[in-house]
Amino acid sequence: MPLGSYVRFARANARLVSFGFLMAFSSSFGQSFFIGVFGPSVQQDFGLSHTAWGTVYMIGTLASALLLPWSGKQIDRLNLRFYSLLVGLFLAFSCFFAASVLSPVMLVVAIFFLRQSGQGLTSHIAFTTMARYFELGRGRAIAIATLGFSTGEALLPIAAVLAISYVGWRWAYAGAGALMLLVLLPLALHFLKGHGERHKSHVAAQKIAAAQEGAVRSWTRGEVLRDRRFWLLMPGFFAPSMLLTAMFLNHVYVAEAKGWSAEWITGNYIVYALITIVTSLVAGALVDRFGAIRLIVPMLVPTALGLVVIGWGEAPIWVVLYFILIGLGTGLSHTAVTAMWAELYGTAHLGAIKSLVASLGVFASALGPVVMGLLLDSGLSTGMICYIFAAATLASIGSVRLALPHQSSRA
Repeated sequence: MPLGSYVRFARANARLVSFGFLMAFSSSFGQSFFIGVFGPSVQQDFGLSHTAWGTVYMIGTLASALLLPWSGKQIDRLNLRFYSLLVGLFLAFSCFFAASVLSPVMLVVAIFFLRQSGQGLTSHIAFTTMARYFELGRGRAIAIATLGFSTGEALLPIAAVLAISYVGWRWAYAGAGALMLLVLLPLALHFLKGHGERHKSHVAAQKIAAAQEGAVRSWTRGEVLRDRRFWLLMPGFFAPSMLLTAMFLNHVYVAEAKGWSAEWITGNYIVYALITIVTSLVAGALVDRFGAIRLIVPMLVPTALGLVVIGWGEAPIWVVLYFILIGLGTGLSHTAVTAMWAELYGTAHLGAIKSLVASLGVFASALGPVVMGLLLDSGLSTGMICYIFAAATLASIGSVRLALPHQSSRA
């Protein structure tokens, strides 16, 4: 991986890639790895079982998924700066609302707000912007944006654990809202100054490219829904979304079951983040050289192996290998999947297509916690649950392999 090419690319496109990084980082407040840190405190406050907490999380997440195809599609028609302002304000409000919930019903609404604004729309903005406005350097742009996810995963869980121990979970989430409102959102909008001219140039370039022979045509969302490849690819994307969401939401419980401390497992998120960063950067360079499609099948293998490791290992050191392996899978996924949609279906309707994919992924992520909650409450060990999750991940590879060999004749 030529690091110098990343440095030159980042310097040449500093504002836009910084915007992508910052939006990806900000999405952390609605991601499972962050919300999961608050899970034990929330369960204790409201007297929720594992199944009940998973169900609350599922209902709020499913509601978010239902809205996402519409809300995500708006990025194709609204000014990016205005759209980002609306979403950023929504995310800050969601954090404040989460800090003030007084009942399980309000908790469902809080999860809906957090998942829609953070996990849904803020990350949607980051990746759609990188994939849309970069053609030759798409892989590197997405990889740099991915660093925002990894930075959040490295810093925010342990910060949340410490904040909860000092000021309680409510003030900790309110602090996240203040950080978004006062620091992250103003900085993101600053990076978008002058974006209007960039967008005009992009639209003009797309019109010229569309007229050239051999160009990838831009599919509409309706056409994508009728494409066989799309549905064959879905299991490969559903498996990590569903299963890793369940794991991150229950990492503190897994640690307790294994006899590890919460600080140990959340502290090792930095290992996961560092591996994700390195893998994303390598994957970005590979995408720009070979295309994204070749990376889709390999991305699933490390995740399956990581689930086997955490299920089998009893000594605390196995946590490190677990995070290394799922970091490899996540790094490949973050970079390759977003670039793949642009390669297969073009960029004119990318917001609508990606919001559809994100919505389906959110449905999958909503099922994960309740499935794991049911398995835990049924008496299955965490080890057996992890083996089941690993088998499901491996099974999804076959469907992906059926989809991708046919891509050259259909794009």
